[in-house]
Amino acid sequence: MRITTVGLDADDTLWHNETIFRLTQDRFRDLMSEVAPPEVLEARLAAVETRNLALYGYGVKGFTLSLIETAMELTGGDPPGRIIADILAAGREMLGHPVEPLPGVDQALAALSQSYRLVLITKGDLLHQEQKLAASGLGDLFVAVEIVSEKDASTYERVFARHGTGAAEAVMCGNSMRSDILPALATGAFAAHVPYALTWAHEMADAPKDHPRFAELGCIAELPGWIRSLA
Repeated sequence: MRITTVGLDADDTLWHNETIFRLTQDRFRDLMSEVAPPEVLEARLAAVETRNLALYGYGVKGFTLSLIETAMELTGGDPPGRIIADILAAGREMLGHPVEPLPGVDQALAALSQSYRLVLITKGDLLHQEQKLAASGLGDLFVAVEIVSEKDASTYERVFARHGTGAAEAVMCGNSMRSDILPALATGAFAAHVPYALTWAHEMADAPKDHPRFAELGCIAELPGWIRSLA
């Protein structure tokens, strides 16, 4: 089997992301401790985030707006100004957080780039994702960068046709079963799941364990060897 193109997710595949969101959620829980118990707060925030995805998309800015909206709902539309100020400060800190590539990423991508076209395929805010890629030092290894509003089968079909030789000769690697693995497999691509320590509930789905084009890897360092084995 010939492989020409390797698609890679960004957040929580190449660098830390969900950890930063969880730390901000912990901070929000502390800010709102006198307003609502943690379980009520988390359930309301999850509902607000899900509702807002179609409006704001993915990323820090939409998350920050959802925090503000949750605070407003739980305070009857009148949250203290200090809470709003602290939420905005937390959002700015998230946007400026240092980019820290995960262990083995540099070496794996350098090895893959010698034989395959690497394409970054990520959701999120356009400006922030571009900034993170630049800060990561990995940008020169990619032949193309696709920052998309959603990852579904049509997205992968379009990206692998535009930057490769079609989905049948492509591999997608990422940490999200829902966004990186299942829709890529639906197009006929191969897919490698590299779990991250934390996963947003919205990105969870059951693994297609018996799928002939699917692999569960322990870390991204295993990706080059697995792709070579496909031949």
